[in-house]
Amino acid sequence: MGVAVTVDIEFICIGNELLIGKVENTNAHWLAVQATVLGANVRRVTVIQDIVEEIAACIHEASARKPHFIVTTGGLGPTFDDKTFQGIAKALNQPLKVNLEALEMVKARCNEYAKRSGLTEAVEMTLPRIKMAVFPENTLPIINSIGTAPALKAQIGTSVMFALPGVPMEMMAIFTQTIAPLLRYAVGSCVFCERSLFVEGVAEAQLAPLIDRVMSDNAGVYVKSHPLPLHSDNIPRIELHLTLIAAQKQKPDEMLQRAIEHLTRLIEKTAR
Repeated sequence: MGVAVTVDIEFICIGNELLIGKVENTNAHWLAVQATVLGANVRRVTVIQDIVEEIAACIHEASARKPHFIVTTGGLGPTFDDKTFQGIAKALNQPLKVNLEALEMVKARCNEYAKRSGLTEAVEMTLPRIKMAVFPENTLPIINSIGTAPALKAQIGTSVMFALPGVPMEMMAIFTQTIAPLLRYAVGSCVFCERSLFVEGVAEAQLAPLIDRVMSDNAGVYVKSHPLPLHSDNIPRIELHLTLIAAQKQKPDEMLQRAIEHLTRLIEKTAR
Protein backbone atom coordinates (compact mmCIF):
# COMPACT_ATOMS: atom_id res chain seq x y z
CA MET A 1 0.00 0.00 0.00
CA GLY A 2 1.55 3.31 -1.08
CA VAL A 3 1.77 6.42 1.01
CA ALA A 4 -0.69 9.22 0.16
CA VAL A 5 0.54 12.16 -1.86
CA THR A 6 1.16 15.06 0.53
CA VAL A 7 0.19 18.70 0.21
CA ASP A 8 3.36 20.79 0.37
CA ILE A 9 3.50 24.25 1.90
CA GLU A 10 6.33 26.76 2.32
CA PHE A 11 6.51 29.76 4.64
CA ILE A 12 8.49 32.94 3.98
CA CYS A 13 8.92 35.20 7.00
CA ILE A 14 9.90 38.75 6.05
CA GLY A 15 11.53 41.23 8.40
CA ASN A 16 14.94 42.51 9.44
CA GLU A 17 13.77 42.33 13.05
CA LEU A 18 13.58 38.54 12.77
CA LEU A 19 17.09 38.19 11.37
CA ILE A 20 18.77 40.34 14.00
CA GLY A 21 16.93 38.64 16.85
CA LYS A 22 14.97 41.71 17.88
CA VAL A 23 11.71 39.76 17.50
CA GLU A 24 11.37 36.03 18.08
CA ASN A 25 9.88 34.27 15.07
CA THR A 26 6.85 32.81 16.84
CA ASN A 27 4.83 33.07 13.62
CA ALA A 28 6.92 30.38 11.92
CA HIS A 29 6.47 28.00 14.83
CA TRP A 30 2.71 28.55 15.03
CA LEU A 31 2.21 28.21 11.28
CA ALA A 32 4.32 25.05 11.10
CA VAL A 33 2.30 23.44 13.89
CA GLN A 34 -1.04 24.41 12.35
CA ALA A 35 -0.14 23.24 8.84
CA THR A 36 1.28 19.95 10.12
CA VAL A 37 -1.72 19.16 12.31
CA LEU A 38 -3.96 19.83 9.30
CA GLY A 39 -2.06 17.15 7.39
CA ALA A 40 0.13 19.33 5.16
CA ASN A 41 3.85 18.81 4.62
CA VAL A 42 5.89 21.86 5.68
CA ARG A 43 8.69 21.70 3.16
CA ARG A 44 10.60 24.86 4.06
CA VAL A 45 10.60 27.96 6.30
CA THR A 46 12.70 30.89 5.05
CA VAL A 47 13.48 34.17 6.82
CA ILE A 48 14.55 37.13 4.69
CA GLN A 49 15.16 40.88 4.89
CA ASP A 50 12.78 43.69 3.95
CA ILE A 51 14.36 44.05 0.51
CA VAL A 52 12.19 44.03 -2.61
CA GLU A 53 14.66 42.05 -4.72
CA GLU A 54 15.16 39.53 -1.90
CA ILE A 55 11.42 39.02 -1.50
CA ALA A 56 10.90 38.55 -5.24
CA ALA A 57 13.82 36.14 -5.54
CA CYS A 58 12.65 34.07 -2.58
CA ILE A 59 9.13 33.81 -4.00
CA HIS A 60 10.56 32.73 -7.38
CA GLU A 61 12.72 30.08 -5.69
CA ALA A 62 9.77 28.75 -3.70
CA SER A 63 7.53 28.72 -6.76
CA ALA A 64 10.12 26.72 -8.71
CA ARG A 65 9.79 23.92 -6.13
CA LYS A 66 6.05 23.85 -6.93
CA PRO A 67 4.54 23.59 -3.45
CA HIS A 68 0.77 23.68 -3.32
CA PHE A 69 0.86 26.75 -1.07
CA ILE A 70 3.30 29.59 -0.35
CA VAL A 71 2.59 31.81 2.66
CA THR A 72 4.49 34.99 3.51
CA THR A 73 4.27 36.87 6.80
CA GLY A 74 5.16 40.48 7.55
CA GLY A 75 5.64 43.68 5.59
CA LEU A 76 2.03 44.70 4.87
CA GLY A 77 1.88 47.84 7.00
CA PRO A 78 2.03 51.58 6.24
CA THR A 79 5.72 52.25 6.92
CA PHE A 80 8.64 52.52 4.48
CA ASP A 81 10.06 49.12 5.42
CA ASP A 82 6.81 47.28 4.62
CA LYS A 83 7.80 46.09 1.17
CA THR A 84 6.14 42.70 0.75
CA PHE A 85 3.63 43.81 -1.88
CA GLN A 86 6.43 45.46 -3.86
CA GLY A 87 8.37 42.21 -3.77
CA ILE A 88 5.33 40.19 -4.82
CA ALA A 89 4.64 42.62 -7.67
CA LYS A 90 8.19 42.13 -8.89
CA ALA A 91 7.89 38.36 -8.59
CA LEU A 92 4.61 38.35 -10.52
CA ASN A 93 5.80 40.98 -13.01
CA GLN A 94 2.67 43.00 -12.22
CA PRO A 95 2.33 46.75 -11.65
CA LEU A 96 1.29 48.12 -8.28
CA LYS A 97 -1.98 50.03 -8.11
CA VAL A 98 -4.62 50.97 -5.58
CA ASN A 99 -6.99 48.05 -5.15
CA LEU A 100 -10.41 49.60 -4.58
CA GLU A 101 -11.73 46.65 -2.61
CA ALA A 102 -8.67 46.72 -0.35
CA LEU A 103 -8.99 50.50 0.01
CA GLU A 104 -12.57 50.10 1.27
CA MET A 105 -11.33 47.54 3.80
CA VAL A 106 -8.69 49.98 5.06
CA LYS A 107 -11.18 52.86 5.21
CA ALA A 108 -13.73 50.80 7.12
CA ARG A 109 -11.16 49.67 9.65
CA CYS A 110 -9.74 53.18 10.16
CA ASN A 111 -13.24 54.63 10.65
CA GLU A 112 -14.08 51.83 13.06
CA TYR A 113 -11.02 52.67 15.15
CA ALA A 114 -11.93 56.37 15.05
CA LYS A 115 -15.47 55.65 16.20
CA ARG A 116 -14.17 53.59 19.10
CA SER A 117 -12.01 56.55 20.08
CA GLY A 118 -15.04 58.88 20.12
CA LEU A 119 -14.24 60.70 16.87
CA THR A 120 -17.23 61.68 14.73
CA GLU A 121 -15.49 62.70 11.49
CA ALA A 122 -14.29 60.23 8.87
CA VAL A 123 -10.60 59.44 9.04
CA GLU A 124 -8.41 61.11 6.41
CA MET A 125 -6.95 58.58 4.00
CA THR A 126 -3.31 59.62 4.20
CA LEU A 127 -0.65 58.16 1.91
CA PRO A 128 0.56 55.67 4.56
CA ARG A 129 -3.01 54.41 4.96
CA ILE A 130 -3.54 54.21 1.21
CA LYS A 131 -0.24 52.32 0.92
CA MET A 132 -1.85 49.33 2.63
CA ALA A 133 -4.29 49.09 -0.31
CA VAL A 134 -1.63 49.32 -3.05
CA PHE A 135 -1.64 45.77 -4.40
CA PRO A 136 0.04 44.04 -7.31
CA GLU A 137 -2.43 43.93 -10.18
CA ASN A 138 -4.43 40.69 -10.58
CA THR A 139 -4.19 39.77 -6.90
CA LEU A 140 -7.05 39.52 -4.42
CA PRO A 141 -7.37 41.28 -1.05
CA ILE A 142 -8.40 39.28 2.01
CA ILE A 143 -10.11 41.05 4.86
CA ASN A 144 -8.16 41.43 8.09
CA SER A 145 -10.77 40.90 10.81
CA ILE A 146 -8.47 42.16 13.57
CA GLY A 147 -6.09 44.73 12.06
CA THR A 148 -6.04 47.33 9.30
CA ALA A 149 -3.82 45.93 6.53
CA PRO A 150 -5.62 43.47 4.23
CA ALA A 151 -3.90 40.22 3.36
CA LEU A 152 -3.34 39.06 -0.23
CA LYS A 153 -4.05 36.00 -2.34
CA ALA A 154 -2.38 35.31 -5.70
CA GLN A 155 -1.51 32.53 -8.10
CA ILE A 156 2.16 32.08 -8.99
CA GLY A 157 2.91 29.17 -11.26
CA THR A 158 1.18 26.12 -9.83
CA SER A 159 1.21 27.53 -6.29
CA VAL A 160 -1.44 29.47 -4.42
CA MET A 161 0.26 32.27 -2.50
CA PHE A 162 -0.94 34.22 0.51
CA ALA A 163 0.66 37.27 2.11
CA LEU A 164 -0.28 37.65 5.77
CA PRO A 165 0.48 40.43 8.27
CA GLY A 166 3.36 39.93 10.68
CA VAL A 167 1.32 40.86 13.77
CA PRO A 168 0.72 37.43 15.32
CA MET A 169 -2.96 37.83 16.23
CA GLU A 170 -3.79 39.17 12.78
CA MET A 171 -1.79 36.45 11.06
CA MET A 172 -3.45 33.72 13.14
CA ALA A 173 -6.95 35.01 12.47
CA ILE A 174 -6.49 35.21 8.70
CA PHE A 175 -4.79 31.81 8.53
CA THR A 176 -7.56 30.19 10.56
CA GLN A 177 -10.39 31.84 8.63
CA THR A 178 -8.98 31.66 5.11
CA ILE A 179 -6.06 29.27 4.63
CA ALA A 180 -6.92 26.46 7.05
CA PRO A 181 -10.16 25.53 5.22
CA LEU A 182 -8.26 25.37 1.92
CA LEU A 183 -5.62 23.13 3.48
CA ARG A 184 -8.27 20.82 4.90
CA TYR A 185 -9.87 20.53 1.47
CA ALA A 186 -6.52 19.98 -0.26
CA VAL A 187 -5.31 17.24 2.08
CA GLY A 188 -8.62 15.43 1.86
CA SER A 189 -8.56 12.32 4.04
CA CYS A 190 -4.87 12.69 4.95
CA VAL A 191 -4.05 13.08 8.63
CA PHE A 192 -0.92 13.73 10.64
CA CYS A 193 -0.06 11.16 13.32
CA GLU A 194 2.76 11.15 15.86
CA ARG A 195 4.03 8.89 18.61
CA SER A 196 7.04 8.99 20.91
CA LEU A 197 9.21 6.18 22.20
CA PHE A 198 11.53 6.93 25.14
CA VAL A 199 14.77 4.97 25.36
CA GLU A 200 17.26 4.76 28.25
CA GLY A 201 20.77 3.35 28.30
CA VAL A 202 21.32 3.23 24.54
CA ALA A 203 23.53 5.81 22.83
CA GLU A 204 22.17 7.80 19.91
CA ALA A 205 24.92 6.42 17.64
CA GLN A 206 23.69 2.89 18.39
CA LEU A 207 20.12 3.91 17.54
CA ALA A 208 21.01 5.49 14.19
CA PRO A 209 21.17 2.24 12.11
CA LEU A 210 18.01 0.98 13.80
CA ILE A 211 16.17 4.16 12.88
CA ASP A 212 17.35 3.83 9.28
CA ARG A 213 16.06 0.26 9.10
CA VAL A 214 12.66 1.13 10.56
CA MET A 215 12.21 4.03 8.15
CA SER A 216 13.23 1.79 5.24
CA ASP A 217 10.83 -0.98 6.24
CA ASN A 218 7.89 1.30 7.17
CA ALA A 219 7.15 3.52 4.18
CA GLY A 220 6.17 7.08 5.08
CA VAL A 221 7.22 6.87 8.72
CA TYR A 222 9.80 9.46 9.79
CA VAL A 223 11.81 8.93 12.97
CA LYS A 224 13.71 11.75 14.65
CA SER A 225 15.91 11.24 17.72
CA HIS A 226 15.96 13.90 20.45
CA PRO A 227 18.59 13.45 23.21
CA LEU A 228 17.19 14.45 26.59
CA PRO A 229 19.15 16.19 29.38
CA LEU A 230 21.49 13.90 31.30
CA HIS A 231 20.82 13.25 34.97
CA SER A 232 23.47 12.68 37.62
CA ASP A 233 23.68 9.00 36.64
CA ASN A 234 24.87 10.02 33.13
CA ILE A 235 22.62 7.40 31.54
CA PRO A 236 21.62 8.49 28.00
CA ARG A 237 17.92 9.17 27.58
CA ILE A 238 16.51 9.73 24.11
CA GLU A 239 13.07 10.49 22.74
CA LEU A 240 12.35 8.86 19.38
CA HIS A 241 9.60 10.87 17.70
CA LEU A 242 7.75 9.02 14.94
CA THR A 243 5.54 10.94 12.50
CA LEU A 244 3.43 10.01 9.51
CA ILE A 245 1.08 11.71 7.07
CA ALA A 246 -1.27 9.23 5.42
CA ALA A 247 -4.86 8.79 4.26
CA GLN A 248 -7.35 7.56 6.84
CA LYS A 249 -8.01 4.41 4.78
CA GLN A 250 -4.36 3.45 5.22
CA LYS A 251 -4.95 3.28 8.98
CA PRO A 252 -2.01 5.52 9.94
CA ASP A 253 -2.35 4.77 13.67
CA GLU A 254 -1.79 1.09 12.94
CA MET A 255 1.13 1.94 10.63
CA LEU A 256 2.80 3.93 13.41
CA GLN A 257 2.11 1.20 15.94
CA ARG A 258 3.81 -1.38 13.70
CA ALA A 259 6.82 0.94 13.35
CA ILE A 260 6.94 1.45 17.15
CA GLU A 261 6.86 -2.31 17.72
CA HIS A 262 9.53 -2.88 15.05
CA LEU A 263 11.80 -0.25 16.58
CA THR A 264 11.23 -1.59 20.09
CA ARG A 265 12.26 -5.10 19.05
CA LEU A 266 15.45 -3.82 17.41
CA ILE A 267 16.36 -1.72 20.46
CA GLU A 268 15.78 -4.63 22.82
CA LYS A 269 18.17 -6.80 20.78
CA THR A 270 20.80 -4.03 20.83
CA ALA A 271 20.49 -3.51 24.59
CA ARG A 272 21.06 -7.20 25.45
